[in-house]
Amino acid sequence: MSHRVNDDSSSSWETTPPAGDGPERTTRFSTSRSSASTPPPASSSSSAYDEDQVPRFSRKKKKQPFWKELLVIFSVALLLTVVIQTFVARVFVIPSASMETTLHGCTGCVNDKVLVEKITYLFNDPRPGDVIVFRGPPNWTGGKEPPNFVVGTLQDLGSMVNISEPSGTDFIKRVIAVGGQTVECCDDQGRVMVDGKPLDEPYLNFGGGPRQQDSFEKVTVPAGKLWVMGDNRNNSSDSRKHGDPTPADGAIPIANVVGKARVIVIPVGRWGGISDYNPQTGGK
Repeated sequence: MSHRVNDDSSSSWETTPPAGDGPERTTRFSTSRSSASTPPPASSSSSAYDEDQVPRFSRKKKKQPFWKELLVIFSVALLLTVVIQTFVARVFVIPSASMETTLHGCTGCVNDKVLVEKITYLFNDPRPGDVIVFRGPPNWTGGKEPPNFVVGTLQDLGSMVNISEPSGTDFIKRVIAVGGQTVECCDDQGRVMVDGKPLDEPYLNFGGGPRQQDSFEKVTVPAGKLWVMGDNRNNSSDSRKHGDPTPADGAIPIANVVGKARVIVIPVGRWGGISDYNPQTGGK
């Protein structure tokens, strides 16, 4: 007996009985794959470029109009700006001279634009010496309500490029004392005292005149609040001026703090960090 397998397009199986066992018989089984797999000839009437025969991946996408691409870019940029300004950092304009000369807000000069970082106070409360931006409580704003989020954001963006005024409900001052501390002015050298100890304030501006500031009675800062004052001490409407109905009401809630002023970004000639010198510990 013989057995053969051909590994090609057709297969044959053949059996031949041994001689002498009877008439020779042959059984054959054949399978042709080539004939079954060969596609029928293409019709001569079919076009080689028939659209229905073109693979889908070979078709080119229609290019979007430029104005649509521009709209997408603008929308993404606006979204990123809002997210960053809401949760990370924001630029504020200093429109008053209360922080001179640390920050410029003087009449006739280019007002400073400062980068205010928001992340620090997610984990820690403000400490003495920090320069902060905060939303003014009603006794600071005369009852003026802050604009809604959309209007406020657009107004602040406009103020950055000098096409609109700041909202008028945000302020920037330096933290002098925190909740539970007492603050008063002044000792015999005209220095503010916290918990009975005079402050070391090298950043103060008296316009070239004597180091003399308006006195006020001892105040205990309520828990959860901050006593804030301007570096231009005699030209600043701060916690001393807004104590209504009691002097302690001049302190501002920690919950109103927007962030910590870190860097002067405009004008270019004043680029640099903003000192957070701690006046209670001599900067330590």
